[in-house]
Amino acid sequence: MKFFRKNIIYLLLLGVLAAIFLIPGAKDFLKDRFFPVAAIEEAVHVEDTAYDIVLKGINVPDANFKDFKGKKTVFLNFWGTWCAPCREEWPTIEALYESRKDKMDFVLIAMMDKEEDVRKFVEEKGYTAPVYLAESPISGKILPKVFPTTFILDKNGRILLKETSSKDWNTDAVHQFIDRIAP
Repeated sequence: MKFFRKNIIYLLLLGVLAAIFLIPGAKDFLKDRFFPVAAIEEAVHVEDTAYDIVLKGINVPDANFKDFKGKKTVFLNFWGTWCAPCREEWPTIEALYESRKDKMDFVLIAMMDKEEDVRKFVEEKGYTAPVYLAESPISGKILPKVFPTTFILDKNGRILLKETSSKDWNTDAVHQFIDRIAP
């Protein structure tokens, strides 16, 4: 009896661990209950109609955003040459593009900008990441309210990540995330 009183916590912990491993579904129940994580399956989708954006290529051929759906993960960034935080994150986007362009498509859409300003910016900096101007309306589902705004979309149109501020896109964490979602 004395043994049980002294070790009650250890015995309870051992019982919980045994239940986790022996009762089917217990592990998933406890994980969902105590460590909730948004599942990719529950992520917000970008509808097919929102993908219909005519894009004028600045340093790449013209395209339609819907041409990118169903192929690879997409890095979609809305930015402007007039936006200081956008300009600040550009070197890290370029570095990410250079290291991961084989794993995902990059679509960087300059907003509220003149074509000549965008061309000058890209050429002066020597950036090679694909830059476009939207020549048709952008759906409210993805139309940014702040700049920069970046989405990472899976090939089926699920929003896996949305960032509404400047970010260092060339970190180990970002590279690992992309390697997990874009094999």
